[in-house]
Amino acid sequence: MPLPKAHRLKSRKDFQAVFREGIRRHSSHFTLRALSPSRSREPSLDTAPNNPQPNGCESLASTQIGISISTKVSKRAVIRNRIKRQITAALYKLLPQISPGWRLVLIVKPTTAESECVSQQFLQELEQLLAKAEVFDGHS
Repeated sequence: MPLPKAHRLKSRKDFQAVFREGIRRHSSHFTLRALSPSRSREPSLDTAPNNPQPNGCESLASTQIGISISTKVSKRAVIRNRIKRQITAALYKLLPQISPGWRLVLIVKPTTAESECVSQQFLQELEQLLAKAEVFDGHS
């Protein structure tokens, strides 16, 4: 099940902003880059709504998530796509708990393909990683 379109981080400019200004958190299989709503000044032209919002309403923007998985993880696209689907399924379950307005990039480490992880392990590790970055509502 893919993430809803409103929650996808797509443009190169958005990815670069998260890498440039976002915080970093690490786990055994992932690296999380997170850009808080207060740090993200303006949305890119690709994701900007047609009618601009006042500055006080930027916290109402949806959280956008991008997944980066390189060929260093696996040369086979089938394996990379399977890992990405498992991560997306785990993120889909965690999406209601995430505070609105965050921009997140999840980078998959090469050790992920070697350790036959299942979706439940991804869910648990992503939950710990997002809690460490204080992305959840109420920072739980």
